[in-house]
Amino acid sequence: MAVPKRKMSRSNTRHRRSQWKATTPNLVPVFLDGRAHQVPQHLVRAYQRGLLTPEE
Repeated sequence: MAVPKRKMSRSNTRHRRSQWKATTPNLVPVFLDGRAHQVPQHLVRAYQRGLLTPEE
């Protein structure tokens, strides 16, 4: 594991952390019971198998 040789200032730490941006999940259409639902791409199989149910 990388260990810093010197302490990073509070200002530098906050500037570094502020560069992180959240992205919206890619929604894809899934047909359940004859209706199309927009669900996140990584959860498509869970919806198809019935592990999750779309809320409306």
